[in-house]
Amino acid sequence: MTGAGHGSLWSDEPSARDLLSFMAVAETVADAVLDESLDPIALGLSGSWGSGKTSVLELVKQEVQGRAEAADTKVLVVSTQPWSYDPAVGPKESLIAEVLDALKGEIDPSTGEEARNLLLKLAKRVKWAKAMKMAALTSITLQLPKVEDVLDLVNEEPTDGETEPTERGLARFRDEFAELLESDGLAHISRVVVLVDDLDRCLPETVVETLEAIRLFLSAKGMSFVIAADEDRVADAIQQRLGTPENERGNGETPAELYLHKIVQTTIPIPALSQFDTQAYLFLLLAEGSLEPVSFEALVDSTAQLRLKAGSLDDVALPDDVDLTGELATASRLTPMLYERFRGNPRRIKRFLNDLHVRQSVASRRGISLASDAVAKLMMLERLLEDDFKTVLDWLAQTKLRDQLQALDRAANEAPPADVPEAEEPADETPKKKARSKASSMDTEPAADEQQFSDSLIRWARLPPQLDASDISGYLYLAASFAGIELVSDSLPQRLRDIASALTSSVQVDRTAITDDALRAISPADSKVLVGHLGRLTRDQPTLQEYSVPGILRLTGTHPGTEAATVAALKLLPPGEVRVGTVMRLKPETPEAFEAVLAAWDVGSASSPVRNTIREVREHWGRTHGN
Repeated sequence: MTGAGHGSLWSDEPSARDLLSFMAVAETVADAVLDESLDPIALGLSGSWGSGKTSVLELVKQEVQGRAEAADTKVLVVSTQPWSYDPAVGPKESLIAEVLDALKGEIDPSTGEEARNLLLKLAKRVKWAKAMKMAALTSITLQLPKVEDVLDLVNEEPTDGETEPTERGLARFRDEFAELLESDGLAHISRVVVLVDDLDRCLPETVVETLEAIRLFLSAKGMSFVIAADEDRVADAIQQRLGTPENERGNGETPAELYLHKIVQTTIPIPALSQFDTQAYLFLLLAEGSLEPVSFEALVDSTAQLRLKAGSLDDVALPDDVDLTGELATASRLTPMLYERFRGNPRRIKRFLNDLHVRQSVASRRGISLASDAVAKLMMLERLLEDDFKTVLDWLAQTKLRDQLQALDRAANEAPPADVPEAEEPADETPKKKARSKASSMDTEPAADEQQFSDSLIRWARLPPQLDASDISGYLYLAASFAGIELVSDSLPQRLRDIASALTSSVQVDRTAITDDALRAISPADSKVLVGHLGRLTRDQPTLQEYSVPGILRLTGTHPGTEAATVAALKLLPPGEVRVGTVMRLKPETPEAFEAVLAAWDVGSASSPVRNTIREVREHWGRTHGN
């Protein structure tokens, strides 16, 4: 993985450490829920999906409990997720049950008789049987229960058997709950703080019923609620559930927003990560697996101090016993594009790192060996610059990858930095469609040096490391398969594609299935086209030379007129990529035809075994042909 010490995926669970510098938000929330003048209170914590709401709730819990312990008092913190409630029991009853159950566990055995009796009365006021029946009916009929039915779940019959209206039953529940909090058995509890998470994931009826349950509790002193949810989504759910006008606004708010703000007094937004925060978060995620907990905690603290001073990560206090310069460099390279694309969303950043880890793991198991920084660069192209990614895949399909990468590198290093547009929407947020790579006409296509590259692609090319076609072609084929993109060269006629595929196959049966008679049946013009294609393919993917070079030579043997095309095709193979076995395949050939190939390979190769083999082939030619 990019972080050398991280051997597994990052969990989606909130971290116990404040990697996002959200403690300032958590402390502000804690101030509000513990403020006597605001008692009782329901506070909103608003942010989009993946913005860190759950992490803030965890920090709020730690902060509230820490303050209570310092003040030698007890604050009961109840964490709940309406999204995970049992569908057989209504959301309203589930929330009531969680609060009552938490209080039950806190009752002082020596002074708690009154509290236990009150708790029993409160439990009896909830019509559990009716709640379960309504849940079953709703699931069968696919209809939403009416609001008055939901309110009626608080039993309108007191325990002595007398009847009373629903409104009075609700009032009695509130009164008895307030008595419970003030009873001697719970005298040690100064406040109950309920942390509500994932409300914006819920169906509209669950949202409304949960809010109604919260409103039921808010008449009692000592109750505080923190509701972590995307406020706009919650308001939309209310509008759908209650059927309120969608566009009607009074005092600047829709009826759904007015309903929500009657319960939630104020909302604190979760701030998006700044560019510094994004870089710091990436660095901490990458470094965590390499450090012991104590060292990592010190690194988190050092990063937080730099944030307060508006400093740079260049000044972060790194541990002496572990080299984290690689992780720091990777975070620095990834930050600009990830910050722009993900708008400082922590979950999307973590998801990108997990995707990167998975992609590198799969590639490694398929024999594709790439450094982690190269995989990270390719993943940025694939996930953040979808159109540019398809362009690069098209180069691969049209056997122009090496030429175009070299031209792109020249453009990136010679051109002044361009104004960079926003990164495109990622491919994983829209359905992937199987697409066929297309190329423009060979007659009208500009030369590589004249190719116009997008600003975003040039910017991407400037990121280290520099990528070579030999290294990345295998990865690109893997990425194309993940994306459902079919790589087909339009420059190669359909009648030749199966032959080209068979001649370059790693399966011997495929290669031998193409007989010499089948090759002779190809027209002279087509044989030259096929030789040129195999040469360009080998240039982009030198690992294929074990199969493609014999195929090229077979075509030359069956079509002597392709000799010039064969020489040109073999000279396309980068000298530094030429293998000893490839040189040996020229031994039976004639020096008049192939000396130019050996000369090109000899000049450009730094491999002693390859150059020695070239000398051996020349000596063989001299003995055989009398030179």
